[in-house]
Amino acid sequence: MSVADGTVIGGFTDHHVHLQLVDPAHLSSGLLGRVLDLGSAPAAVAALAAEPPGGVAISFAGAFLTPVGGYPSDRSWAPEGSFRKIADADAAEAAVAEMKAAGASVIKVASNSTAGPVFGDDLLQAIVRIADRHGLPVVAHAEGPGEAQRMPRLGVRALAHTPFTERLSDAEVSAQAGRIAWISTLAIHEGETRAIAVDNLRRFHAHGGTVRYGTDLGNGDQPVGLNPAEIEALREAGVRGAALIRALVPVAATAERRFLLPARDADPFDLEPVPHPHGATRLHGRGHASGSTRPAHLVSPESVISPESAR
Repeated sequence: MSVADGTVIGGFTDHHVHLQLVDPAHLSSGLLGRVLDLGSAPAAVAALAAEPPGGVAISFAGAFLTPVGGYPSDRSWAPEGSFRKIADADAAEAAVAEMKAAGASVIKVASNSTAGPVFGDDLLQAIVRIADRHGLPVVAHAEGPGEAQRMPRLGVRALAHTPFTERLSDAEVSAQAGRIAWISTLAIHEGETRAIAVDNLRRFHAHGGTVRYGTDLGNGDQPVGLNPAEIEALREAGVRGAALIRALVPVAATAERRFLLPARDADPFDLEPVPHPHGATRLHGRGHASGSTRPAHLVSPESVISPESAR
């Protein structure tokens, strides 16, 4: 494979992790350069973000915002402090302000009708408006019939999971493309549920929808790092080559994390460690450096979950 257009990057982005459910120290030995935690106690994840293992950047939502009695408030795996029960707009205002003060860059809402109540349209729209005033896009766990379809019209910017409850119609998929990003999390599923998710994502990608690599790390037995099963599932859904690299959202190289990406359509597992050359960051071939670390398709941390056509 030619490396003439090789770029030094800091690794890739996993857009859906739960760092309280894994040993985050293992991140330092992998190919990730950034993770987005979508549901942890805000104080705990903020402490991790302040001293990230191996220089892996950590962005986070803080606690899930969920209706009273809603998912995941009844789940044994949910750490203490990892959700806030929202009864009304005043509670939403307080919770969003709390997450912002903790350092959150997104807000996570739960909308899982298979496991309890979900927000009505008015309250969910109020949460989106409040979050928008704080400069925070909203990511939703949408599960249950019709839940994924609600999210774009209510202003949610990303789905935390590719829709997996039901096969969306082509019209529904087309309506989502360009309005909302989907975080993949395909490999957590098996059987019919996996087939539904892969089919939905294949058509969403074909319609030009924004796909983001994410694993739901902490859900089941997964590697703490780039997940081969998720990469393979994305390829099965037609997200390959340069599109796969875009979904992985490479981050800028740092002194601690430097890898050569041989080409924009390279296999992501072909990254090679690169020693720090004291400011020389763009490589032509294997050893001649000049220019910038930042590939043209890199996006800023605050916009990695936003639909590309909305920027």
